Amino acid sequence: MKLSIPLSAAASVLCLAFAMPAAMAEPCMKVTLTGTQGGPPLFNGQAGAGTLVQYGDETNGCGAVKLQFDTGRGTNMRLSQMKVPVGKLDAIFFTHMHSDHTEGLADVLQLRWHFNSGGPKVDVVCSEDAKSPLGHTLSCTRYVKHIGDSLIQSGEIAQRLVENKKRLAGGPADLVNVSTFAPGQEPVKVWSKGDVKVSAIGSRHIPGHASYRVDTPAGSVVVGGDAGNDAPKPPRPSSTSERVEALAQGADVLVHSTIHPVMGPDKDSGFPPPIYFRQSNASDLGALSKRAGVKHLMLTHLIPPMGAAKQGPYPIPGGALTEDSYKAAVVDGGFEGNTIVGTDLVTLTLPAK
Repeated sequence: MKLSIPLSAAASVLCLAFAMPAAMAEPCMKVTLTGTQGGPPLFNGQAGAGTLVQYGDETNGCGAVKLQFDTGRGTNMRLSQMKVPVGKLDAIFFTHMHSDHTEGLADVLQLRWHFNSGGPKVDVVCSEDAKSPLGHTLSCTRYVKHIGDSLIQSGEIAQRLVENKKRLAGGPADLVNVSTFAPGQEPVKVWSKGDVKVSAIGSRHIPGHASYRVDTPAGSVVVGGDAGNDAPKPPRPSSTSERVEALAQGADVLVHSTIHPVMGPDKDSGFPPPIYFRQSNASDLGALSKRAGVKHLMLTHLIPPMGAAKQGPYPIPGGALTEDSYKAAVVDGGFEGNTIVGTDLVTLTLPAK
């Protein structure tokens, strides 16, 4: 017997079939270390500090929203390896104005100016101008405003404009919306888009330093930057920041710069004590992660790099460190969750498959 289905019923079935994949698509988040070099030195081609946080679902590869935290040297290269065009970045966030965290911005914006001058503009989010106790000013706003000055002075921007009049006359800085905030003792919302919210808190390293938290339906990640304890040296309960710990409560992932205890003043590396004390050491980060209930700790900005005989000019007591060296230090702090010792392009996806 031949069955016939009313046209209206058939249309309903067809609409349901097309709707099901979207309804079944689960939200997901990817956290990728775009650069893991600790400080200005160079080692083995590692890129400068940076973290890409992406959010979406399986239909868009978890990449509907793309947020870049810090842009150390080589950020463009790492993004290209991930097949992430710089023109697709929604926002760039800076933890602080140190060159190893910022110098890749010129490359990112110049490439965007070449091929995406029609927009949209990219948001650059950072702390407002911060006065140093020594009298100088740390200014993200001025840094971005003048990001293309060398190319303007060299004549390149003018020459490129002759070749393509659709490009913006003011150079790469014309493609930026700068949004600043006053980093304080409590988290403040600094950016949002759809289901993605980014908050920030003030943290100690240099004036204007901030740490960030990204919250999405797929999970949450805290990017600590180079934060350290408010007390610049011992005696103090920990080398880590109490504000970062508050920001990280219940977070799925903590991404944080790391110094190994072997570089401490008592280990004869010659590493300058003030620089050592303004970083969070791996053992204390393990303890912080345990107290905050973090599930995944991603160590980045490694001082010293794995396999290096020196950190810049300073020798590593006992020889080069390994992944196990860092993990052992984290375990000493009591953390029993998942520790990822950063290498460029290592990626963590939430929820875990």
